[in-house]
Amino acid sequence: MTEDKSIKDAIDSFVESLEEEQKRNRLIENSPKSIVKDKVTENDGLEKIKGILKKSIELICPGEEVKIEADSEELRLSVQGEDLGIAIGRDGKNMEALEYIINLIGKRKRLIDRNVTIDIKDYRKKRIDSIKKTAIFMAKKAINEGRKIALKPMGSYERKIIHNLLARFSNVTTRSRYDEPNRRIIIYPIKSSK
Repeated sequence: MTEDKSIKDAIDSFVESLEEEQKRNRLIENSPKSIVKDKVTENDGLEKIKGILKKSIELICPGEEVKIEADSEELRLSVQGEDLGIAIGRDGKNMEALEYIINLIGKRKRLIDRNVTIDIKDYRKKRIDSIKKTAIFMAKKAINEGRKIALKPMGSYERKIIHNLLARFSNVTTRSRYDEPNRRIIIYPIKSSK
């Protein structure tokens, strides 16, 4: 409970400092035309989220550039730069944590109403391609050997990708087993009835 409270306090403090900095950097005109409505448009929300992400990346890896791409399903934030390994972290854990915090801030401050996906140096795309290749290879192995195959533990997002991919195969089925952080997919061959 105290950990959740300290995370909430840290996020609130971070957002407040960003808002104060934005106020200091903004020129306000006194004409009636310059009055801004309180409602945040999607583009304003994207810009604020971009600023929060940029500030976060600069704290982790100074001097890096943040690019935003959006699609109809979810917001995609693409981070490009030279030395971003620490922002990605082992198996993408730091990137996932950053994505979680950005979503939490964005939704709490009502800047976004959709989930944000962060991809640093195309790590997520490369990881998904690798996971798909491994899943297909292991499915073929399960079929050829006629036995179940357990994959290494992975997050829910990656497991969902594998379940959806292997659902297309008529001769295997998949199930998630065990508890976090050891939750993994087991691939079962389906015996053909001849």
